[in-house]
Amino acid sequence: GDLGLRGVRRAKSPRTTRSAPKEQCPADLVKRHFSAFRPNELWVADIPPQAGGTPSYVRTFSGWVYVAFVTDVFSRRIVGWQTTCRPVCTDLALDALQMAVWQRKRAGADLTGLVHHCDRGVQYRSIRYGQALADCEAVASVGSKGDSYDNALAEALNSLYKACL
Repeated sequence: GDLGLRGVRRAKSPRTTRSAPKEQCPADLVKRHFSAFRPNELWVADIPPQAGGTPSYVRTFSGWVYVAFVTDVFSRRIVGWQTTCRPVCTDLALDALQMAVWQRKRAGADLTGLVHHCDRGVQYRSIRYGQALADCEAVASVGSKGDSYDNALAEALNSLYKACL
């Protein structure tokens, strides 16, 4: 333009989100009712998405950094989190879960019967992730595909995270 102004070009973000088929997913035990009467009754997990469904990332000098969160619904506290420079994989979600389990067990918590709710991302449907839930006797719950209301509490945290980027 006349003033020498021009728009900023954004780098293309990596596309890595894949959903597991419905027949490979557990039932939705939460049914959009995000409340708990005690700690470790219900956790929600998510890898925050950008617009268009790609995972949230922070662009750094060394490349993209992705994040995953596990939140206790009772306290609304992030009990597990992880970051990685690698494209989103099972390890990102699993590390966040393992942090949450370790912190709560270190404090003496019994996680038997804990409901762990997430979306259908393949990271959460992996054999290793399912085994980690089984090891602490937690029960998996999954919302429907493409419906942010089915994991609304995790999506609210994602909104706060993205607002701080």
